[in-house]
Amino acid sequence: MRAPREKTTLDKDLDKLSLREQAILSLLRGWVGLGFGFVFMVLAAMIAASFALGTPGAALVIAGAALAGYMAMNIGANDVNNNVGAAVGAKAMTMTTALVIAAIFEILGAVIGGGEVVTTIESGILIDATMPSANVFAWAMLAALLSSALWINLATWANVPVSTTHSIVGGVIGAGIAASGADTVNWASIAVIALGWVFTPLIGGALAAAFLYFIKVVIQNREDKVAAARQWVPVLLAAMGGAFVAYLTTLGVGHGPWAKIRLDPPSALGAGFVSAFILYLVCRPMVRRQAIGLDNRNQSLRTLFRIPLIFAAALMSFAHGANDVSNAIGPLSGIVRAAQDMEITDLASTPFWVTLIGAFGISLGLMLFGPKLIRLVGEDITRLNPVRAFCVVLSASTTVIVASWLGLPVSSTHIAVGAVFGIGFFREWYMARARRLNQVSGNMQNGEVDRNRDESRRRYLVRRSHFMTIVAAWVVTVPVSALLSAGVFLLLSLFFM
Repeated sequence: MRAPREKTTLDKDLDKLSLREQAILSLLRGWVGLGFGFVFMVLAAMIAASFALGTPGAALVIAGAALAGYMAMNIGANDVNNNVGAAVGAKAMTMTTALVIAAIFEILGAVIGGGEVVTTIESGILIDATMPSANVFAWAMLAALLSSALWINLATWANVPVSTTHSIVGGVIGAGIAASGADTVNWASIAVIALGWVFTPLIGGALAAAFLYFIKVVIQNREDKVAAARQWVPVLLAAMGGAFVAYLTTLGVGHGPWAKIRLDPPSALGAGFVSAFILYLVCRPMVRRQAIGLDNRNQSLRTLFRIPLIFAAALMSFAHGANDVSNAIGPLSGIVRAAQDMEITDLASTPFWVTLIGAFGISLGLMLFGPKLIRLVGEDITRLNPVRAFCVVLSASTTVIVASWLGLPVSSTHIAVGAVFGIGFFREWYMARARRLNQVSGNMQNGEVDRNRDESRRRYLVRRSHFMTIVAAWVVTVPVSALLSAGVFLLLSLFFM
């Protein structure tokens, strides 16, 4: 046997240079992201300056635009993983494809459908009449932006998916109390929002489990699985597309030449049914072509669910952009109105340049800092395949769309992660039920029962450590962001007000 060739001095030097180059590139990659983020904040400030210079409160508006850009990037880094994490974890799309799809549809959702929830963040949390002045209100919104962005930034660095909606609502509450006392908070509105926070994760999890159970009954447990999939996959796609059209036509387009297209709910529902029928006619031959040559087994179904999963991820990204852009631009919209009009006005339209800062900031933050948390949500909580991931995204997108339709700033993080947990816990129950049905009742000794319990714990399909960490982060986000915001407002009032 020939002895391995000993490395020459040149080879050793080249290896050292290669390792050093890799280390430098790894270090620079982080700095490049920070550099792009800083440039975007400067651009946001410049855009604001082009509209605000020469008007009252221009400095406040420019500072608010920079902080709104910073907040939007943090939303993209921490929150958008909920839209595409399941698809990436199921290997239905690559990380690059997921980032591109999410970025495009986040921008579209923010620009087209973000107006309703912006109103809630801007003027639905604080009772404007109790604020001492419009100037104090503007500074409170500035403090809320800064503190919320800092908290989300810290959570992203710690690899914890927190709710950006919780963060900004807590920030607005804290700054409002610091500025004008507890009476300035619209506690009735907060109670409604809080109910959404509690129930929407449960609804998202229950819907995801229900969708998965439905697919198991009508497709996976059938004798001819591929034939059943040919029948039902177009129906699922059509239902999702119809719901999306109904949502969009009811909400109306917030900006642009189609801004006046808005249907009443019955008309929107009719448009949804028509769109669903058309989509069904389009998807049916596509699914049939895909099914040609597939083996009659569950593994083959993953091929048929890849395209629906990509479609669902795009829909979820649109819904997230429509709902969560308010977390960045709601306070900025309030700052613009209060600083320039010198009064606090409600229900005025959000300036288009404000919406653009939020939309592009979210997409940039996703591109620069999103992949780490995408992997956490898609791969580390529970194991997903295209069928399960489709149920997660369909459930989450449906829940978020309805919430945005109602103007409620619910947490897309709670909903999407709740859907992932719902899938995992449902599979644990379903598999445990199947094992129980296969056991002979009454013939097990105590020792066998104990061993069976140990085996059941070993078969857990949800990582309990992630469950506890994420729930703990959800619980502390509102009080932490509120306390931080109150402190920031007090500091700003000492030095600038």
